[in-house]
Amino acid sequence: MKHDIRILMLEDDATDAELAEFALRKGGLGFEMVRVQTKEEYLKALAQNPPAVILSDYSLPGFNGHEALDLARERCPGVPFIFVSGTMGEEVAIETLKSGATDYVLKTRLSRLAPAVNRALREAHERSAHQRAEEQLRESHEQLRALSIYLQSVREEERTRIAREVHDELGQALTSCKLDLAWIAGKLPKELKPLLQKARDLTAHIDSTIQTVRRISSELRPGVLDHLGLAAALEWQANEFESRTGIRCHTDSHLGGPQLDSNLSTTLFRIFQETLTNIIRHAAATKVVVTLRQADGRVTLEVEDNGRGISKAEISNPKSMGLLGMRERAALLGGAFRIGRVPKGKGTRVSVSLPLRRPDRAHRLNHENPFSRRSRRGAPRVEANPGRRV
Repeated sequence: MKHDIRILMLEDDATDAELAEFALRKGGLGFEMVRVQTKEEYLKALAQNPPAVILSDYSLPGFNGHEALDLARERCPGVPFIFVSGTMGEEVAIETLKSGATDYVLKTRLSRLAPAVNRALREAHERSAHQRAEEQLRESHEQLRALSIYLQSVREEERTRIAREVHDELGQALTSCKLDLAWIAGKLPKELKPLLQKARDLTAHIDSTIQTVRRISSELRPGVLDHLGLAAALEWQANEFESRTGIRCHTDSHLGGPQLDSNLSTTLFRIFQETLTNIIRHAAATKVVVTLRQADGRVTLEVEDNGRGISKAEISNPKSMGLLGMRERAALLGGAFRIGRVPKGKGTRVSVSLPLRRPDRAHRLNHENPFSRRSRRGAPRVEANPGRRV
């Protein structure tokens, strides 16, 4: 080691301390050593200036090496701890290593001390670098998850806004056109049958367009989800699915207590929609059973069909963005998502379980712009869609 390192030595024998210091200098180490003899001095040294490495005798008057090791792991975890003792047997040495000691060196073989210190410092540096890399990776994952939560929130807000404008503004405009057309048709002479028929055809076309507007608005954000809750929204979607595909869809809901959190309801509803889409595309089913229940602080949605059944290859396929999206939606709220074949039967079962009370961090991230969080660290503040009307 080219640079000086701070070594804390717990040793009551001055001669042994000098021999250890001589062995370290002979091994080419540059260091500053602080020697302590009592527990009080040891604690004070740990608190004032944590060392780079700790060397400790095993047997001390009124104090022992195991206690010193426990204090070191508590006060400065990660600092290498090496026993330098002349009374340590093999079984005791193995026990100290199991307890967290980095190494042990017998006082009769101090030539091993410098290599042991060098190795301990190198391993500590590598552990520290590895921990920093893991922390950076964990922070990166948290930022990506925060961004995913934020984007989902923004997307649902945009869906709600667009659905409202499509339903209200476009629907009102079409209704006004229909009323004006009816007024014009009422003013036409009865003998102008071609014009009257054209007016009737145009009225029917406007009615059809109004229904299309309502369907698009409901697909963007069903009003029943916001006004009547999740159970009613699932039943409405199941009826739409059955009328569109001819596949029987039965819903059974067992919810108790107040209406569910909006984000939780939205997550379960979107997962349900994606599940029905997969059934249409892949299952070749004739019946779907939907169960929604609430128990033990969680709400669980199960969707089971009698189709061909999903394979393990399809479940593990990394290109299956629908399954990945459902898993991620559940994970963002601290929930669990499972999919597999129906046990002892034919078909596929999808199950998602979410906690009624979200983790504090997930709740905070759901209401926080991740770009704004970065701005507090010095990055430019970016607002997504400023001036958005909600």
